[in-house]
Amino acid sequence: MRFLPSKPADEPGKAWPAIVIGLFVAFGGILFGYDTGSISGILAMDYFKKEFSTGHTDADGNPDISSGQTSLVVSILSAGTFVGALSSPAFSDTIGRKWALMVSCWVFNLGVIFQAAATSLPLFIVGRFFAGAGVGMVSALIPLYQSETAPKWIRGLVVGAYQLAITLGILLAAVVNNGSKDRNDTGSYRIPVAVQFLWALILITGLLFLPETPRFLVKKGRKDAALRSLSKIRRIPVDDAALRNELDEVIANHQYEMSIGKASYIDCFRGKMAKRQFTGMALQMFQQLTGVNFIFYFGTKFFQNSGVKNEFVIQMITCAVNTVMTFPGILLVDKLGRRSLLLIGAAGMCVSQLIVAICGVLGTDQDSHGNTIVVSYTLQKVSIAFICIFIAFFASTWGPLAWIVCGELFPLKFRARGLSITTATNWLWNWAIAFATPYLVDYGEGNANLQAKIFFIWFGCCFICFGFVWFFIYETKGLTLEEVDAMYEEVSKASHSAHWQPTKTFLSKIGTEQPHDQMLEKAASSDHSTSQPAKV
Repeated sequence: MRFLPSKPADEPGKAWPAIVIGLFVAFGGILFGYDTGSISGILAMDYFKKEFSTGHTDADGNPDISSGQTSLVVSILSAGTFVGALSSPAFSDTIGRKWALMVSCWVFNLGVIFQAAATSLPLFIVGRFFAGAGVGMVSALIPLYQSETAPKWIRGLVVGAYQLAITLGILLAAVVNNGSKDRNDTGSYRIPVAVQFLWALILITGLLFLPETPRFLVKKGRKDAALRSLSKIRRIPVDDAALRNELDEVIANHQYEMSIGKASYIDCFRGKMAKRQFTGMALQMFQQLTGVNFIFYFGTKFFQNSGVKNEFVIQMITCAVNTVMTFPGILLVDKLGRRSLLLIGAAGMCVSQLIVAICGVLGTDQDSHGNTIVVSYTLQKVSIAFICIFIAFFASTWGPLAWIVCGELFPLKFRARGLSITTATNWLWNWAIAFATPYLVDYGEGNANLQAKIFFIWFGCCFICFGFVWFFIYETKGLTLEEVDAMYEEVSKASHSAHWQPTKTFLSKIGTEQPHDQMLEKAASSDHSTSQPAKV
């Protein structure tokens, strides 16, 4: 069985330029992943706890930061990402997808500067917020850019590479944390923080040489620029008939959308679009409720509190599993499809979380001071093994596919806003979980002291994930973004989507054989018009 789908015989031009462009842009996921992974280790570092403690101590009397402070440090990033994701259309729909990505990198860098300079919690928290705003913009813009440039037959792999970059960032953070954790100076936490400059600068430099997306240029009525961009991506001369035909379909789709009105944030929740918006928001919500970020945000400290030896090494192992197992997912997504992989992933995660919860409860106990006592080292090892199995299922399914599916859901005029809302939903639940988890897990006054019992919550959420996929996730493999739009118009049940085939184009839908230049001028004027939308 071939892992990679074959390029269709009727696909014009070369595929490798668009694939390389999409894979490079995916590099921005390292910003997301590294920041997510680094904070887990930093919070467990002895020097950081001593330097940033405001008088709180742990059960042994050592300086520490409280559950509330831990909650704020971790969750404030997600608050920033929520703001950044929602603000992304203000940039991507005006200055373009490419330049908006560059702006987001500089916002991120500002946050890194604040964190590296901090010697107390207030400035560190401000830095976390600004870094989060940059990450939030990046997380909405990268799938948008990739979806608008990747060939339809391999779009899943290209967009899925964003999740691979996230996992690589988490792994790199675990490695850097492990290397600096024993330092008895500010370098213990400043080195992991400052390394983030490198990732942002690499992305900024590469973006200078990349084209703007043809669909954005069509939206702005820039015919020549759209042709040049598509020509660069497909490696076809600008006067090639196949190139013009592809662009004509994009223009016709945009013209049809503009003929029925412009899109606002409220419009994303109206009519038939509400179903797609709900699907994207729920998918991103359930991705967070699987419990994966509990492991990456709090894993090192959780393993440390559970009596696990070499907790930094265990965290590196879980991060390595996360990275390696992303490959099967992105290689198979255009072969097996979106629905199948999401269903398999939900079932595997559900079983794994249940076993982790049972082993954690039966294998540990607590003394009167809240310290964990290991009752069975065998059960503890089984628990760690199934945490790795859970991560394997997540990384090969729900990790990349949440971004892939959301990148394909929306028509052109809704795409930037719809994606920003789904991404903001991801970060809203990311924040809620990061904020609540210390209170749910930790021992102490006002805390729930669930410890390993929290995995029962993740088990229940994974169980619900399976039903959600069955009823709401459409199969979109092998379809252009314009064909996905047509499928949602024609197919009412997600379970029937796998057998749907496109029967007409948007050129035929608008009933016109207008010349290429005339169509583009009409699409552009419709996009910028303030008059009432025409009826079709």
